[in-house]
Amino acid sequence: MTRYAKQILELVNWSNEHMTAEQLFLELKKTEPKVVQATVYNNLNALCQEGLIRRLSLEGSPDRYDKIKKHDHLVCKQCGALSDITFGDITGDLERQLGEGIISYDLKVFYLCPKCRGKKK
Repeated sequence: MTRYAKQILELVNWSNEHMTAEQLFLELKKTEPKVVQATVYNNLNALCQEGLIRRLSLEGSPDRYDKIKKHDHLVCKQCGALSDITFGDITGDLERQLGEGIISYDLKVFYLCPKCRGKKK
């Protein structure tokens, strides 16, 4: 693993946000002024392929990156805010319905966040 990959992995794992490649690039540039965007994108792709981080794709917004930890996501349908939520493990239920094992799942629950609900009133 390259030094940049280690630093990117650390940024993703320690962040409480779901950072975009651009945000990760800007954060890494603070300590590594010579890093270029292509290096960040290449390392993000490699880290995702190795299963060390996960890519969150949402229609209409740039991909975001997240740590590998059992959790799901709440997505505000109006402003796009993304936050973590933990449901009970539904793997067993899914496997029973499919009649076979699953590798993983990515659950996104769409709603209106408190801020956007407040604007509607």
